[in-house]
Amino acid sequence: MQLGALLGIAIASWIVPPAVSWYAEPAGVPGGAQIQALVQIPEVIRYATNKLIFWQTVAAVIGAVAGLVIGIMVRPKAKVSETTRTEKQ
Repeated sequence: MQLGALLGIAIASWIVPPAVSWYAEPAGVPGGAQIQALVQIPEVIRYATNKLIFWQTVAAVIGAVAGLVIGIMVRPKAKVSETTRTEKQ
């Protein structure tokens, strides 16, 4: 379960920053053109950081659940003892 959570965090850390930068880019601007914009840098940093942390949390939960499910499916079945078999019959 922990391995799945850590894997989810790692994947989110790799995917989210390019996605946030793509989402924040203005549309319809030719490559290399300068854009005049007045932005509040602390607000932009807070937005990007919050998005990264949110998606890391979501990915950690998804990874933990996936790890739990895989762990349950892969674990060896418990052997039934001879006394238990005779009691059931």
